[in-house]
Amino acid sequence: MLVRAGGASYSVRVGSGLLGLVGPACREMFAGSQRAFVIADAGVPGAIVDGAAKSLADAGFGVGRTAIAPSEQAKSLETLGVLLGELLASGHERSDPVVAIGGGIAGDVAGFAAASYRRGCPVVQCPTTLLSMVDASVGGKTGVNLVHPGTGRLLKNMVGVFHQPSLVLADTDALASLPERVYRAGLGECVKHALLSAPFGDADLLAWTERNASAIARREPAIMPELIARNVGVKAAVVATDERETASSGGRALLNLGHTFAHAIETIGRLSPTGRPEDAPLMHGEAVALGLVAACEAGSQLGLTAPGLTDRVRTLLKTIGLPTGVAGLPDAASILEDMRADKKARGGKLRIVVPTTTGACATADAPPEAALIRGLSAIGLRS
Repeated sequence: MLVRAGGASYSVRVGSGLLGLVGPACREMFAGSQRAFVIADAGVPGAIVDGAAKSLADAGFGVGRTAIAPSEQAKSLETLGVLLGELLASGHERSDPVVAIGGGIAGDVAGFAAASYRRGCPVVQCPTTLLSMVDASVGGKTGVNLVHPGTGRLLKNMVGVFHQPSLVLADTDALASLPERVYRAGLGECVKHALLSAPFGDADLLAWTERNASAIARREPAIMPELIARNVGVKAAVVATDERETASSGGRALLNLGHTFAHAIETIGRLSPTGRPEDAPLMHGEAVALGLVAACEAGSQLGLTAPGLTDRVRTLLKTIGLPTGVAGLPDAASILEDMRADKKARGGKLRIVVPTTTGACATADAPPEAALIRGLSAIGLRS
């Protein structure tokens, strides 16, 4: 599959055994390069990273490698600084590829390091989680979080650049290594894509996902390539229309569906998808699932979301094992403050995305507070 963005294009390959082919793929693309640097998610099994590193070495690359923690706290300027120092120490040159292996956090930070080092070197994204395969690895968004100096709150993705990958290799074999909860978290982004897919060439994606929800939840091998490919297709189509999210309405901003709510709650460390303290904090995909419910309810308050759509979303999320409510939310004022600090605000005014009809969404600028509170109440805010 070809992704077009910013006048350039790159290939997204989905299939079995692709990590073992990363070396030949990079040698074909970077014929004159002598080195490659692997930045891996510390949670990826060592055998997977070792196999990719061996493939690169067998293809004639000198291989440097490091690992980063897959946590929002580690997604920081400090981690970025460490990575840049390691790239420098390894002798990495501007034409040499950075190879990112892991989930969305590793991909975002590695992509930002590649974009920053010597003012930009290529990055090859090798996603190993479902979330990163269907969303984070495609589209060129890279970055890190910031801690607000006044409040101490962690604000997501406040520093970064657009830096499209040279290649994406989504090896479906890696999905077998995922814990159940990590796998399910990736399905939050799949539901998001299904809710906005109609204008982007896949009007049947929501119904298809509903029909196959049980098989998807079981990770049935026969269905995974289609799930990933169709979701990547939607993401790629959106990115092609608005690479840097500059459209006055619609466009790439639609990919933020559920995320303005999600980003405000996923950094609250005590929240748990099950209510058990040991399961805190929320994973990104779990927060997105909650954000989708909140966005539907906010859209209903605004008169934009079609009747019955919120119930469909709740049913689908429950079928695939994602939360539709959470206990322990702080007061509305605190959450709304974080939402207004979202990096997608325009002119100091909040913007949210809400579902309208089956497979379609719309942006809503400066929504009234009542709509936001209704959305938050739908997922557990107490009045």
